Amino acid sequence: MAKDTPTTIVIFGASGDLTKRKLMPSLFNLYLKDRLPKNFRIVGFGGTAFTDEAFREQLLAGARQFATYAFTDEQWTAFAAGLHYLSGKYTEAPDLQRLDELISGWESGNASRLYYLAVPPKLFPVIISNLDATNQLSEDSGWRRVVLEKPFGTDLASAVELNEQVHKALHENQIFRIDHYLGKETIQNILFTRFANTIFEPIWNRTYIDHVQITVSEQVGLEHRAGFYDGVGVLRDMFQNHLMQLLMLVAMEPPASFEAGHLRNEKVKVLSAIKPMTPEQVAANTVRAQYRGYREEPDVKPNSSTATFGAIRLFINNWRWQGVPFYLRSGKSLAEKKSHIIIRFKEPPLSMFPMQTLKPNMLVLYLQPDEGVHLRFEVKAPDTVAESRSVDMEFRYAEAFGQSAIPESYERLLLDAIQGDASLFTRGDEVEASWTLIEPILEAWEKRQSPPLATYRPGTWGPVEADSLLARDGRWWMHDEAELMLER
Repeated sequence: MAKDTPTTIVIFGASGDLTKRKLMPSLFNLYLKDRLPKNFRIVGFGGTAFTDEAFREQLLAGARQFATYAFTDEQWTAFAAGLHYLSGKYTEAPDLQRLDELISGWESGNASRLYYLAVPPKLFPVIISNLDATNQLSEDSGWRRVVLEKPFGTDLASAVELNEQVHKALHENQIFRIDHYLGKETIQNILFTRFANTIFEPIWNRTYIDHVQITVSEQVGLEHRAGFYDGVGVLRDMFQNHLMQLLMLVAMEPPASFEAGHLRNEKVKVLSAIKPMTPEQVAANTVRAQYRGYREEPDVKPNSSTATFGAIRLFINNWRWQGVPFYLRSGKSLAEKKSHIIIRFKEPPLSMFPMQTLKPNMLVLYLQPDEGVHLRFEVKAPDTVAESRSVDMEFRYAEAFGQSAIPESYERLLLDAIQGDASLFTRGDEVEASWTLIEPILEAWEKRQSPPLATYRPGTWGPVEADSLLARDGRWWMHDEAELMLER
């Protein structure tokens, strides 16, 4: 549809923190870049009573606090003219009818709408049902799309039920399940590193790769989120979505094109090639731990067994990856805030150089904070007979494109949703396939208390059990070596 087609963006839960911190600064920057439809309006809907002016003032305060770019008062005033607010209850169809009447008053002829549900997942079905009952999802006169925030379900059964409920009113191509992690430039660069460079693809397999490590660590603890986190834990919060997405991007086969269907088909194939673990396999291939002092945090149950750290060893049973272990870990109150993927290549089959222990080649994809790509390889040290030295070939986003080159992830995802590109959104079967793999681990951890809950000191890299998980294979977590690559 043409860029000048009237388009309304409706944000449910607009009085919440996500709108102020992420959504509105992202939409405003899209406006400044002239990437929003020329005839647009943004309507906030929520339970808090706001006038349009009060809503705009709150969002301006949020933009001044959280926007990573400069803007003028004149630019904000022009953008804010398209901001409106309507208070009401999500569960009341008459209130959503008032929403339709407000938007319809601006529309004439073809017009499009994007509904962003920045609300708890339990409200998804009732909001979508009420939108359907008030005929706001019909695409007779323009597209209708719905963006659903994570988490999408809390286990496999709830994810399947939620899919069934939203599919009663929406076709799959109208549903955009958002994982903000996929909007990060560095996450998208995984695909470009692999498929835009012919030097990597021939060696991206079990013949040359020894193993893969994926780390997403957080330095902070709960940060006043105990009410949410203590009932969720690290598996639901990080593994089911973020880490599984990284796994799929690293391991997937080349898609026929970058079109959403082809891309998401290959991602689902990766999950389908991983066998769900038995309870015995969970005990042998996973580590769960809790940082010391967690139970003394405000609003945490004194006997809580919630895991704040997890490590998992997975195998992908296909021709490319047979026998190659993937080690995934994530946790809170760790040594650093860091996200990286380490591809550790095999050692040469025969050393031609006497008295030398050659270090294996290593490719590190740094996702945050020092975003870039680093490759370690061996060279001859000058003025020696046959001594080698590890050197690093590096690319850093900040050096190549400037410190402010990387936009907020929500900015990319909102633009894609408006343009109808679902490549960076999760499909229904992908969500269910991910829960299929995570649920047996959840059940073993929470119901069987297996493996035993380990502990670790805040500010470290986790429990010794996580080191033992790799040590049994003759391997180790390579964060120290990765740090040396960054420092050179």
